[in-house]
Amino acid sequence: MRTLEVELPDETAAKLHEAAEKLGMTPESLARITVEEMLARFDQDFLAAASYVLNKNAELYRRLA
Repeated sequence: MRTLEVELPDETAAKLHEAAEKLGMTPESLARITVEEMLARFDQDFLAAASYVLNKNAELYRRLA
């Protein structure tokens, strides 16, 4: 596992600590989980967009082949 140091504004860091405390976890764990979820969502959005474009242009691609 790699370590990544991130600077946060004081207000954001305070919100992260508060949220982590409410969830019973460390701020580091909450930040890691949040980043992982955002990356997974990004992957899903990209795949959905690529699928849409491929389906929309399927006839064009068939003609060009």
